[in-house]
Amino acid sequence: MNMDRAAGSGTKEDPWLLKTPPGTAEYQMYRDEAADPPLLICQVGSTRLTYQLRCIDDLKAMLDQHGDWMPLGAADESKPAAEGTVEGWGRSDSNPVGGWYGMRKGYRGRFGMYVPPLMERLGLAELTHDAKNNRMRAI
Repeated sequence: MNMDRAAGSGTKEDPWLLKTPPGTAEYQMYRDEAADPPLLICQVGSTRLTYQLRCIDDLKAMLDQHGDWMPLGAADESKPAAEGTVEGWGRSDSNPVGGWYGMRKGYRGRFGMYVPPLMERLGLAELTHDAKNNRMRAI
């Protein structure tokens, strides 16, 4: 992996520097373990998205159980997520939190765009990096 693409230690002072799966946009993520519940903060330009920090472990467990490639299916909160995608799972009533991992109303979507590259950075999953229709699987 190209380490300059994903520098950082995951703190607010030293966030992870990531790129979307197609490599078209850069963004930062960091943990806020003092928040209740603990959060994963995603800063994309001036837009701030927040996800429950437990999504990392929960997504890894789901991908382990799934056992194969899964489409990312990234979608904004206002758009429906396709069944059988990472995005769909990230807002499903059947996931471990019983709904959205995204915490900021209006910005709860895009789970399938921003969380997977962090999973790759942490060595928990591998991703495809095509122009569109990317997938991921646990490693």
